[in-house]
Amino acid sequence: MKKMGMCPICNGFKTIIPECPNCSGSMENNGREADFYDDYSPYMPIDQMKLEDGYPHDFAKGKCPHLFKCTNCGSSQVYLIKE
Repeated sequence: MKKMGMCPICNGFKTIIPECPNCSGSMENNGREADFYDDYSPYMPIDQMKLEDGYPHDFAKGKCPHLFKCTNCGSSQVYLIKE
């Protein structure tokens, strides 16, 4: 198995505030998307979750799926963050 990269958002090195595609409001990071799958997913190895998360290339390309939610309209979107 490939060595895990280091996500700059998970590790607090970087913050991004994307614009909401629906209303142009600010979106805030709600954490890794995989943490919301079930009660045990936050405790599973990150690389293992990437093999099962539905994003076919996030593990191979070193990307970390983060869930962002709009503070204005409440819509959410996943962004793949480069590790």
